[in-house]
Amino acid sequence: MLSNYRKINDITGWLVFGISTLVYCLTVEPTASFWDCSEFIACSYKLEVPHPPGTPLFLLIGRLFSLLAGGDVEKVAYWINIMSALCSGFTILFLFWSITMLGRKLLGVKDVASIEKGKAYALFGAGVVGSLAYAFTDSFWFSAVEGEVYGMSSFFTAIVVWAMLKWDLIEDHKLANRWLIMIAYLMGLSIGVHLLNLVTMPALGLVYYFKKFKNPTIKGAVIALIVSLIVLLFINDFIIPGLPSLAGDIEVFFVNSLGLPFGSGVIFFIVLFISILVYAVYYSQVKQKEHLNTALLSFVFILFGYACYAIIPIRSSYNPPIDENDPETIVNFVSYLKREQYGSRPLFYGQYYDAEVVDTKEGAPIYAKGKDKYVIEGKKLSYEYDKSRQTLLPRIYSNAPQHVEAYKRVLGLGPNEKPGFGDNIKFMFVDQIGRMYIRYLMWNFSGRESDNQGAGYLTIADAFKKVPDAISENKARNNYLMLPLILGIIGLFFNFNKDPKTFAVIGMLFIMTGVALVVYLNMPPIEPRERDYIFVGSFYAFAMWIGFGVLALWQLIEEKTKNKGVMPAAVATIISLSVPVILIAENYDDHDRSDRYFSVDSAKNFLDSCAPNAIIFTGGDNDTFPLWYVQEVEGYRTDVRVIVLSYFNTDWYIEQMMRRAYESQPLPFSFSEEDIQQGGPNDYILYNPNAGIKGAIDAKQYISLLRKKSPALLLPTRGGGTVNTVPSKTMFYNIDTAQVQKLGIVPEQYKDHIVPQMTWNLKKNAIEKNTLMIIDLITNSNWERPIYFNNTSLQGVGIDLKEYVIQEGAAYRLLPIKNPNPNREFVDTDLMYENMMTKFKFRELDNPNVYYSQDYRQFAQNARSNFNTLARSLVLENRPDQAKEVVNYMLDRIPNEAIPFDFTTTQTIATLLAVEENDRALEVIKVLGDRSDQLLTYYEQKNVPVSVDVQKELVILSELIRLLRTQDQEELLEDYMEKLARHRAYFGI
Repeated sequence: MLSNYRKINDITGWLVFGISTLVYCLTVEPTASFWDCSEFIACSYKLEVPHPPGTPLFLLIGRLFSLLAGGDVEKVAYWINIMSALCSGFTILFLFWSITMLGRKLLGVKDVASIEKGKAYALFGAGVVGSLAYAFTDSFWFSAVEGEVYGMSSFFTAIVVWAMLKWDLIEDHKLANRWLIMIAYLMGLSIGVHLLNLVTMPALGLVYYFKKFKNPTIKGAVIALIVSLIVLLFINDFIIPGLPSLAGDIEVFFVNSLGLPFGSGVIFFIVLFISILVYAVYYSQVKQKEHLNTALLSFVFILFGYACYAIIPIRSSYNPPIDENDPETIVNFVSYLKREQYGSRPLFYGQYYDAEVVDTKEGAPIYAKGKDKYVIEGKKLSYEYDKSRQTLLPRIYSNAPQHVEAYKRVLGLGPNEKPGFGDNIKFMFVDQIGRMYIRYLMWNFSGRESDNQGAGYLTIADAFKKVPDAISENKARNNYLMLPLILGIIGLFFNFNKDPKTFAVIGMLFIMTGVALVVYLNMPPIEPRERDYIFVGSFYAFAMWIGFGVLALWQLIEEKTKNKGVMPAAVATIISLSVPVILIAENYDDHDRSDRYFSVDSAKNFLDSCAPNAIIFTGGDNDTFPLWYVQEVEGYRTDVRVIVLSYFNTDWYIEQMMRRAYESQPLPFSFSEEDIQQGGPNDYILYNPNAGIKGAIDAKQYISLLRKKSPALLLPTRGGGTVNTVPSKTMFYNIDTAQVQKLGIVPEQYKDHIVPQMTWNLKKNAIEKNTLMIIDLITNSNWERPIYFNNTSLQGVGIDLKEYVIQEGAAYRLLPIKNPNPNREFVDTDLMYENMMTKFKFRELDNPNVYYSQDYRQFAQNARSNFNTLARSLVLENRPDQAKEVVNYMLDRIPNEAIPFDFTTTQTIATLLAVEENDRALEVIKVLGDRSDQLLTYYEQKNVPVSVDVQKELVILSELIRLLRTQDQEELLEDYMEKLARHRAYFGI
């Protein structure tokens, strides 16, 4: 017997916590990562308002951790990342304790005071192996070392599951009820981090049912699941958005109908709601209604946790620089909670992608705060689709061209072939469940091909296959020989045979956080990045089965050896420890983010490309959020106003641009707040081909007519209303060239290109609000406020401005100079040289030991492209010495060993040859050419069809051959020509 089981269980749990947390702290990113991390860190530091639906608890705790940085603002991100590491370590702690508690049920141990040593150490081994295996899985480790919500969300999932299992062991029902109330409070708090925790409700419902009903039935379990789902929907639909929505309706009634001041309806609702709740709790207490009292108190404590959301409207009312959706009023707050800006996806019934819109329906009014009452900005619109092209459980619903193309590719549909219900279901299983879930499951427990988006998984057989160096050297290529998967499957069957009730609980947790989540999210076929981190709850459940696999091996060894002592448990544990060992060994190099800084350096490089008091437009998360971080946290270049092009379609964001932010003055718009209200006539302005206007129109005059609401621009609609139109797709803007010369903003070598008039064309048959505001900005800035675009926003803006921009670094400045040669960029070589060679930062990009994921490699490749542009321009300006310096500097700072050469490197080779660096050019040619040949040979062996990757390598070989023809390298030239001909013949190109 083992008398001190509890003590050893506690100590071992803390030991696995220490191991996992130490590893996370050693591999944590020292600064802000790409994607949402930069935004969350910035918002945590100053308690600002991130994207909907917000993460208030994460922000509050993140703010506390940021204080550990002291006065060193560059350490703020590190300490918030450490917060995620600690939360993830606690997740492993509670997973260990959950495995040992569930293991006791499997082994029939009711009293640990009389547990046999063999069983006890088998349980400890199961807990250690299962928890450490999960600790070092790909997806969970990824979130553990960055300042994102998923580490903290996993912690709440783990502690809620553990608390429910703890409740299951408590016999005193009064004490047990307190645990239920604590669980409710934890779930309420978790809402302020991420809603994933709520998905555990059905599994917890089964735990409750199996304890309360000693003779459970399938029917009873189904009823318990239905009740749990009802509770889940109650929290998700009534508590979270429902209560604020009700408060909003009462607020509008009190202000608009009763003439009371703003806020009176909200105050009335809060007082009334709290009074009813207090009375209900008092009534249940007085009448000794135990179940009602427990339910009500649980509801109250969920609200206590959910109350952290109050920080969102409070902080928004202070108008911080990051104030997404401006949720300071109750109506905006409700929209914020409902994530209305992202639209919706059909779930149970909806359209196929080829369904035609047959009608547009107006929904609820959209209110905005007016002078003394709430005014209606517009009405929510919804589309009605052709009923013959709608289906149950719609999976192929998006009509975005890139999505339609992906649907057809996955389903094998012809150009004019209409999809049916069978195609719909096939897509769900093949793509959504197969590619978007099973692939991720296998990534974590079998192996991963690489970190390239769309990469597949590896099996045992793949360990013996020879692959090109470009693939084998990818640090994220991890093969676990399927050991975690095999041990988990063994544990799954062991669990099912030993205790079907426990199996049902874990199975429900596995399904609800996995396949059920896939069905609910209804993801499109193309996402901006991999979404494996969404399903870590499912992998958490599978890790429990990995732990039970240890128990299965222990039992087998014990039966075969007839040994009831500690030896079988020790052997089973030692054998099974190969699972976490292979996971940490394979995953360490591609999860070690130490010494990785380029997310922040690239943001500073963007800002340093801009003149003082500039405006820079960005297009996506990764070229926006890091800029927010360096400005809000590190106080870097706060004179530059960063504008997100997609947000520029909203009234709340434009209004924020009308305010001062740090040293940045308000943007010089001519439009008023009334002109840009959401739902107004300037949201989407259609081109009117029947207006009778031939040629270009004056952009400034057109803006003036819009401001004056000129009837000449109005076009009647079928519904009896009117919409604004644009009478021409071409506009011009007259330039005061004398003023431009006086300002001295045009580089000396381009002064001959100053034009008296700028002309641009609309890219579409309409003007979106963001494009309209850019036109207003251009025509009112008078060139006194520098305007910049990054590459993404320059491509995304609705007017063609490419011939009027000049590159000054990582960004393009808009100037009244016209480029006569579309094949050659305008480059301010002196300024760009100064920026890139003296100001820009490229920390650790020359270190091959630092892991750079695909996102970082792409940004490094963008930097290479900028260096190539500068070097090429210097060559054209007959400045070969500087060009040589630039290209060599780039190759030294961003070498192939750290960031593999890519297609842009062919431009580098051309410059090397132009400046007579022939030996170095030849070295690069051989590296790039041999790699392309290896990859193409590999694609041929795998029977890969012609794809973007195949075409890219063929183009690289073609370009290398073109460059080699200018050199005395006949042998290498013939070799590459032969290889290119062979590969083209295979692919039929």
